Amino acid sequence: MRLIVVPTRALVWLSVAPLALSVFVALEPALLKSVLLLDGTLLGVALLDLAFCLRRQLEIRRTAPDVLSLKRRNLVRLELSSRAARRLRVEVQDDLFAGADSADLPVSGEISARGQLTLTYHVEPSARGAYTLGDHHLRYRSLLGLWQRQLRVAANWPVRVYPDLKQLQGYDLLARDSREYALVRVSRMKGGESEFARLRDQVPDDEHRAIDWKATARRQRLTVREYQLESNQNLLFMLDAGRMMTGIEAGLSRFDHALNASLMLSHVASRTGDRVGMLGFDQNVRVFVSPGGGPSATRRLIQAAYDLHPELVEPDYERAFSYLSSRVRSRTLVILFSHVIDGTIGELLVRRVKALRGTHLPLVVLFRDTDIEALAEPGSRLAPDLYTKAAAAEILRNQRAVALDMKRAGALVLETDARTLTGKLVGRYLELKARNLL
Repeated sequence: MRLIVVPTRALVWLSVAPLALSVFVALEPALLKSVLLLDGTLLGVALLDLAFCLRRQLEIRRTAPDVLSLKRRNLVRLELSSRAARRLRVEVQDDLFAGADSADLPVSGEISARGQLTLTYHVEPSARGAYTLGDHHLRYRSLLGLWQRQLRVAANWPVRVYPDLKQLQGYDLLARDSREYALVRVSRMKGGESEFARLRDQVPDDEHRAIDWKATARRQRLTVREYQLESNQNLLFMLDAGRMMTGIEAGLSRFDHALNASLMLSHVASRTGDRVGMLGFDQNVRVFVSPGGGPSATRRLIQAAYDLHPELVEPDYERAFSYLSSRVRSRTLVILFSHVIDGTIGELLVRRVKALRGTHLPLVVLFRDTDIEALAEPGSRLAPDLYTKAAAAEILRNQRAVALDMKRAGALVLETDARTLTGKLVGRYLELKARNLL
């Protein structure tokens, strides 16, 4: 605990009065005793007010989640207790960790005599990893308002910043209404359903031909037959953590967009009974989680990758695919996230994906660069010169060539921007399931 006491504006203005009177002492020496008496009185009152202020009158305790969601407003609660015999107006500022922000701080409120007060604020982290919420800084005024006490209270609250978990909670809310696929607006897909799962009440999005009329007559309310897709299949997310995935789009790196989409799809897939795994790599394989199922499947991926960040290095696709082949033998939907603008890297990636096709089903997710597309667009005024416009067009040509070569090699390709990645990816997965391609 560290104590700092500073004079308030009221004390400063009160100090000006005897200073102004001292000017007249030169003209009228008889005023000297009055000025000294005023100085002494003011000094005594200020010291007395300071003495009462030195006693610690507040206790504070923080309550925060151990796990925070990336780029979300996470609630932090502060519990204050007062030992003072009067009301206090208190202001609190918390030390946040690097990469965290709060539009609510500082927070303030009035706490009654020997009472309690709860203050709240939200912290929004901008990077995943392990961090610590730091010390509290409290401010409140003395009894007469002549001093402001600033109190620093040591406090360390370890937190882990995970990818966006609240999107999973939003999916669960939809699932409770038996509308699991509403997130991506997937209509009846080619291939239809696989096997009967249950009867349930009709919701507005259901097709009329799904109604079970016998069950409807028996239950006296509209009832539909729900089918489930084939379960116990493998998914594995390959996350490129190289330099091209460090680019920022919509406030997050491409890698973070890929990780968020992977976790959402993992959540969806595990609910259908599939097994999910993950491989994260740059020059080396940095994370590997073998495909597994059950309620904790997504949690395993989160715990493995929450502190995995892209690095400014070239990814080693050869090593990553060799590692995958040695560790995963049964047929798996392998979803690779990458951003390729170099023709040589694209050729290497196409070759490895083609070799993978014999055992697994590869789905390559290629990020579109909306900024580059805007520069290359005919008539665009964003490009400062023809050279920049030509360079942007060349990058887009290389990307289209890589995507076309991958399709010819037998891979499935999903080209998307970061903002729409999650919805498109889940939709493609559901389509593959419905078509029994796994």
